[in-house]
Amino acid sequence: MHAVVLHEFGPAANLSYESVPDPVPGPGQVRVAVRAAGVHFVETVMRAGAASDLAPPLPELPSIFGGEVAGVVDSVGPGVGQEWLGRNVVTARGGPGGYAELAVAEVDELHAVPEGLGFEAAVAMVVTGATTMGLLDVAELRPDDVVLVTSAAGGVGRLVVQYAHEMGATVVGAAGGPGKVAAVRKLGGGGGAEVIGVDYGEDGWADEVRARIGGRRVTVVLDGVGGEKAAAAFELLADGGRFVSIGSASQVEFVPDDAVLAERGITYRNALLELLGNPEARPDQERRSLAAAAAGRLTPAVQSFPLAHAAEVHAALERRETTGKVVLVP
Repeated sequence: MHAVVLHEFGPAANLSYESVPDPVPGPGQVRVAVRAAGVHFVETVMRAGAASDLAPPLPELPSIFGGEVAGVVDSVGPGVGQEWLGRNVVTARGGPGGYAELAVAEVDELHAVPEGLGFEAAVAMVVTGATTMGLLDVAELRPDDVVLVTSAAGGVGRLVVQYAHEMGATVVGAAGGPGKVAAVRKLGGGGGAEVIGVDYGEDGWADEVRARIGGRRVTVVLDGVGGEKAAAAFELLADGGRFVSIGSASQVEFVPDDAVLAERGITYRNALLELLGNPEARPDQERRSLAAAAAGRLTPAVQSFPLAHAAEVHAALERRETTGKVVLVP
């Protein structure tokens, strides 16, 4: 089979598209003919050889990245029933890796792809969507909230915006560049209140937020970017509000000062760390995410690229040139 292999940590160009032996499913495993493999930003960090509290341990090399896999079961290992053959499945824990034409996975970690949901959408929802569900559980949004979402054009950000908008909250989505801002505004659909989109790459974006929400104050921030933009979003927050960290795309963590939190009565929660501390909730979050997508309540934005272009995809992710969930298609 063909796969994308990393032989040495470093730049994106180190990802090599090459022929490798077909994987063989072991006891309790199936082999999946991959139709879509998800790419996660944290994999670019790992590929570079950087350690992170929010990333898995660095793998031994050579390695095939990619745990998010959707496809068709084409063989089964010992102890797995033949009824699995031909099933459309998705998993968040494919191995030896999803950047390949074939991948193996534990049968107990598979989900059936719901009817009407494509492979690319399924692979987007099994990790990005499930993470979103967990983050939203932490955020506890209410219909009367004024919600500011940073990194709103990203895979998680888009789903958060859709969820908050559907429940009736006032939603401001902040993203970088006119194209991404336009995409955020479209998440409001054709009816009901609009999603307010602002460009946080422009000077004065915080003032624009204040003007667009008509004298109200932001009651909850869901921050996916960190750094200076997170600090600016924090200043927009009303006293007694909630600041929920859902990522750090800038790779610069923002943690509000404890004294300021106490003085203003603001609640701060690092939702990603809370999710990592509650792994037993993950299967339910995956099921809920897939069901929400199949029902049309959440629609992931997916950009698909050929498997052979994985190196270029990693480079584009690092340059923030992608929009939504990135998927490799063999």
